[in-house]
Amino acid sequence: MTSATPVSVPADAPARPAPKRPAAPPARATRASSRRRELGACGVLMTPFFALLVTVFLIPVGTAVYLSFFSDDQPGLGFGPERTVFAGLRNYTAVVTDPTFLGGLGVVALYCLIYIPLMVVGALALALLLDSGVVRLRGTAQLALFLPHAVPGIIAALIWLYLYTPGISPVIDMLAKADITVDFLGVHTVLPSIVNIALWSNLGYNMVVFYAALQAVPREVIEAAVVDGAGPVRTALQVKTPLVRPSILMVSMFTLIFALQLFTEPMLLSQSSQMISSRFSPSMYIYDAAFTRNNYGLAAAASVVLLLCTIVLSYGVTRWTNRASAEEATR
Repeated sequence: MTSATPVSVPADAPARPAPKRPAAPPARATRASSRRRELGACGVLMTPFFALLVTVFLIPVGTAVYLSFFSDDQPGLGFGPERTVFAGLRNYTAVVTDPTFLGGLGVVALYCLIYIPLMVVGALALALLLDSGVVRLRGTAQLALFLPHAVPGIIAALIWLYLYTPGISPVIDMLAKADITVDFLGVHTVLPSIVNIALWSNLGYNMVVFYAALQAVPREVIEAAVVDGAGPVRTALQVKTPLVRPSILMVSMFTLIFALQLFTEPMLLSQSSQMISSRFSPSMYIYDAAFTRNNYGLAAAASVVLLLCTIVLSYGVTRWTNRASAEEATR
């Protein structure tokens, strides 16, 4: 039987070096790599948005701005061939000095003053009623209020045109039996009739927006208000409404933008009312200039002017609302 012989190591022999570990990457490089991955993910997610923005907004706006600086002229006292020439600001001057276009802006301004408060207040009131639990069968009530929004705007206008037209309207016949004569398409009633169509179509949609915002209000805040002695009306006006202010701003902004584009309702009602001309609103003015008078430069200039008005008003509403919110927060 053999025994293992121990190996002696000289005392002055150098120690074996430990295996080298790979050096850790610097923290700055790690952060830069993570930042690049985040930017790449953001770029991928935002690409569809920017593609739609360029396709459906920037390109049409750029085309309208380009066309607004040109017009079609016929030399030789109108007997020569038509040609497109650079007109400079001539189309813009014609638009802003045209009484019919300015009158259309006035009609839309009055329409906004009537329609926007009724829309925002009405939708918010309905949402508060549903959220308070006063209304039974909330799901059925929401569906009944939202269904008119599912009806296309043209169909809705045709339905109300039938109800507004004397001789065939059951509403007018019922009022006539009660010795009440109403001309829904008269000089003083045609604008409220248009407002009624827009309210019927969009009130339920905005109500759903407000109701969804109210569902996000913390229940403990409402319970605290009730414990402090606040009644249902006070809770709705002083507790719930301030907490959904961002939704109110959003609905007001979108309602303003859509109201400035008033077109479908007056265009269809113009078939039965002499009070609605072919240039009743700025959008109808643009349609008439482009497809009736074939003046695309004038239509493009009017479109740009309407776009500028929309941007200015939207910015003004946002700035005023933010300032009011800041002042209230500092109190």
